[in-house]
Amino acid sequence: MLIIPAIDLKDGKCVRLRQGRMDDDTVFSDDPVSMAKRWVDAGARRLHLVDLNGAFEGKPVNGDVVCAITQAFPDLPVQVGGGIRDAETIDAYLKAGVEYCIIGTKAVREPEFVDQVCEQFPGHIIVGIDAKDGMVAVEGWAEVSDVKAVDLAARFENAGVSAIVYTDISRDGMMQGVNAEATAALAGSISIPVVASGGITNMDDIRRLLKVADSGISSAITGRAIYEGTLDFAAAQRTADA
Repeated sequence: MLIIPAIDLKDGKCVRLRQGRMDDDTVFSDDPVSMAKRWVDAGARRLHLVDLNGAFEGKPVNGDVVCAITQAFPDLPVQVGGGIRDAETIDAYLKAGVEYCIIGTKAVREPEFVDQVCEQFPGHIIVGIDAKDGMVAVEGWAEVSDVKAVDLAARFENAGVSAIVYTDISRDGMMQGVNAEATAALAGSISIPVVASGGITNMDDIRRLLKVADSGISSAITGRAIYEGTLDFAAAQRTADA
């Protein structure tokens, strides 16, 4: 299982939000490129970047920071989400060195868009499913829809999506522990890899995910825990590798 450090971008800085609230953020660095280097030096084999401003505005806002990171680490796979609502944005990101583009709100609103971009950019599309009590949340988590997370995942199973990033938003940024059971249930219901996200706090969470990784959980994203020091990223990846 791959452990993926998250770099959440707001106003050009590296931050973490609590439950997706833009007014409840903690700034961890004014220099996201140096933060990326910190995780690369610690052994990161992929980075997860989120344009938080973009998620709320519906278009990239921190794209220049994303590009700075991909230019600094051209051999490192980078996945980006937040504000990706058209093929032109995906094309620009891929040309800038991004490996995977994550479609969130647009996937719920217009699922056929995912079909189109999977065909246009094969192997480069990930769908992000953010859920609260099993229901999909959209618009930067500001709104909970009437779509079940498991149904949405099934909708994209055969579309050519590379993976599903599943985030339990009730736990994200709250340091309350990962929802391993819900993540494993979702992963077990589909044939494409699932990336666990939200609530990872310490090594116990990593071990809980490793116990159910056979359900189809290929990797896990961690943010606040590695910034606040409750999880040692390098040790977590060594444990997963072992």
